Amino acid sequence: MTFEYADRIKRLPPYLFAELEKLTREKKICGIDLISLSVGDPDLPPPPFIIESLKKEVGDLKNHNYSFSQGEPDFREAVTAWCKKRFNVDLNQDQVVALLGSKEGIANVARAFINSGDRVLVPDPAYPVYAQGSTILCDGITVPMPLLEENDFKPDFDAVKTDNAKMMFLNYPNNPTAATVDKKFLKEAVDFAIDNNLMLCYDNAYSEVTYDGYRAPSILEVDGAMDVAIEFHSLSKTFNMTGDRIGFAVGNKQLVTGLTKVKTQIDSGPPVYTQKVAVKALSSYRSREAPDFLKQNNQTLQERRDLLVNTLCKLGYEVEKPKATFYVWVNCKCDSMEFVAKLLDVGVAVTPGDGFGKCGEGYARITFTQPKERIVEACNRIAMAF
Repeated sequence: MTFEYADRIKRLPPYLFAELEKLTREKKICGIDLISLSVGDPDLPPPPFIIESLKKEVGDLKNHNYSFSQGEPDFREAVTAWCKKRFNVDLNQDQVVALLGSKEGIANVARAFINSGDRVLVPDPAYPVYAQGSTILCDGITVPMPLLEENDFKPDFDAVKTDNAKMMFLNYPNNPTAATVDKKFLKEAVDFAIDNNLMLCYDNAYSEVTYDGYRAPSILEVDGAMDVAIEFHSLSKTFNMTGDRIGFAVGNKQLVTGLTKVKTQIDSGPPVYTQKVAVKALSSYRSREAPDFLKQNNQTLQERRDLLVNTLCKLGYEVEKPKATFYVWVNCKCDSMEFVAKLLDVGVAVTPGDGFGKCGEGYARITFTQPKERIVEACNRIAMAF
């Protein structure tokens, strides 16, 4: 017996990172020592206090019951306190919803507000979930906003066609380009959303992974943002907890409430013990400044970044050192897949830029989420390939 997929599933392209995982497994089965610089999964462990807290909270039998749909009260209180300390943004608990990682919230927010045929403004290139997991799975229509190198990988709002658009996704620090923005740009984005009656979904998952003194802002710091914006955060990148699936969304109360209504029909929220650990994690911030363990994490990543970028520059690629994320966005000077294939031949896996959208063609995303010695080996292999 065969079953037919729904039309919305047929419209989905293959999920980029699932394909990369399959390729990596196949290479390993063949005995190839493949160095994966393709998936943004930190190799560094969570800080020791997170591990100790996890052991404690898992051992508390009360923490194995269902959570509140919107999140545990102490978790939401910790989120509001963190947003105040980190961004000087005032929130109440009704403006917070706990997520199974920010990816889940990004995918579900469109379910609350997007009807069949509604248009959604999506950056190109971009994290695929905006267009696929969120828009297409709601039968919405994606309207690409090109992120071009000549515009510092920011959308040109004057050129964006907003006819019948209801929602806009933005993400800075950016995946895949590693571009960063300041509050001036965020103010332009908020004004654009207000002028065009758009819901603004701001993915700020990389706000804490920064270098060279840069500190990423929250869009909620901008005047008017609370009227139109919902911001997504994740503990995955900040605390090296990608597998623990814990994040949150904050901002406009109606947008948070809509997302919460969807979640009550789909999931029961993150486990209570995970939320308890997240409270401990968020409480490690004493001020706007990053806690010591995060400074050490970022220093390690910065050293890897410098090593990778310096190697690419010596090979003739014009690559700037990113101020945030753990990605380097490389102009390949050739077809994206041709570049990726050359590196695969020497046992290095990177991500083709066109997997993030048409405007990613001619680029590749390289991560530095491997130990330094593996980065050194990868750099040696990259030099061999070219």
